[in-house]
Amino acid sequence: MKKIFFFCVVFLAVSCNNSVIEKPSNLIEKDKMVDILYDISLLETVKSQGIKRGFTQSEINQYILKKYKIDSLQLISSNKYYASDAEEYKRMFEKVKAKLDEDDKKVTGKTAAEKNSTENSDAPKVY
Repeated sequence: MKKIFFFCVVFLAVSCNNSVIEKPSNLIEKDKMVDILYDISLLETVKSQGIKRGFTQSEINQYILKKYKIDSLQLISSNKYYASDAEEYKRMFEKVKAKLDEDDKKVTGKTAAEKNSTENSDAPKVY
């Protein structure tokens, strides 16, 4: 999860300049791009946690390209285009975060707010 926000921050920083990126001819649809960013987030999490044997970066890349039937240049140019509009890119990552939170709730049975609340934890209350 930390990597997704780092990834977002890097692209937001890059996109803060005033240059306009030309729309690629083979632009990935916005909803499909959100799905791709979501899958990348999940796979990066598995990789960073060392779950089972984890994944290599090459395996992650190949999986994404094959699943969405895209090539690496299309992914890079589409990501660069979306990142050039910081507000829109932020909204895309908010959708990714919402999907991740929804998955987390399915697993834990709690929303992010409930998980962060000390009222619902076993932690002693400090007055």
